[in-house]
Amino acid sequence: MYQHVDSGERLIDIRDLRVWYRTTRGPAKAVDGVNLTINRNEVFGLAGESGCGKSTLAKGILGVIKLPGYFEGGEVDFCRKKSDSTLICEDLLKMSREQVRRMRWRDMAYIPQSAMNVLSPVARIDKQMLDGIFEHTNWSKEKARARMYECMDLVGLDKAVARMYPHELSGGMKQRVAIAAAITLTPDLIIADEPTTALDVNVQQVILQELKEIREKLKLTLIYVTHDMAVHAEMADRMGIMYAGVLMEVAPVVDTFHDPYHPYTEGLISSIPSIGGGRERMMGIPGRAPSPLEYPSGCRFHPRCPKVMAICSEEMPTLKQVGPERYVACHLHDEYTFEERANGGD
Repeated sequence: MYQHVDSGERLIDIRDLRVWYRTTRGPAKAVDGVNLTINRNEVFGLAGESGCGKSTLAKGILGVIKLPGYFEGGEVDFCRKKSDSTLICEDLLKMSREQVRRMRWRDMAYIPQSAMNVLSPVARIDKQMLDGIFEHTNWSKEKARARMYECMDLVGLDKAVARMYPHELSGGMKQRVAIAAAITLTPDLIIADEPTTALDVNVQQVILQELKEIREKLKLTLIYVTHDMAVHAEMADRMGIMYAGVLMEVAPVVDTFHDPYHPYTEGLISSIPSIGGGRERMMGIPGRAPSPLEYPSGCRFHPRCPKVMAICSEEMPTLKQVGPERYVACHLHDEYTFEERANGGD
């Protein structure tokens, strides 16, 4: 069973979260029993192939699942610190839509894959940013505008951008606007869902660097969602590897890359091209991910796994602790407990 961190360190505590989609063929189980804790002031990377459920998980945390999607079950505790430093942990799934709406931007914010998904094409940038501030605060116009300019400066945007329309901006500038809007109220949590995918590689690097600097300066918690393992190597403190709606491995990013425990994680890392060393044939993961309408029995990765065993097709492994801050859902590690590894088991 997934062991959660001390309550004083956690910001998000997810237990058995299930987000499904209604279809004519039955429920599509995009997220199907995720257990995860996100710590304060960390960058948590969420990785996996397209369609594995990582974006749905991100939207589930924010409570922005829309029909035909729905919450089949689970809990998402969001822990806020009061003025006396005590914690209030509330289940977002038990809140009303209005309560969750008021928390967005103030306590948690979202940076989408494409900035045009959050920017209105018929409103100037300043109106869109100021509307978000006024909706969640009682600030004066002067204070709100000053904060807007401060956030624009943090992401390298000139004040003149505030009076422009989105169509007058480049892709990189629009993405900077989305980041600036997300940090205006200094939320505890920012979820960035593949925010650089649509940008060229040079702009990607600039945006990533700006996100790192902002996170360090404002002491935010950042969940970074991308299939790009190289980005996680640069950005993340810890990583979660998703496959077919569930978490396969959770570990510090250094351990993930230098000593992956799950065969799926090994496959993702071996797919990263290298520009140094000798020439080697790249090895991809054979086969394709299963449909969320019909997952295989047992471990969902077993039809593609190079280390498959008989039990893998019969019993689904649970995510359990196998080392300091390390969790894996794989029958290869069934015989070991965290205590046994700590005492020298291998």
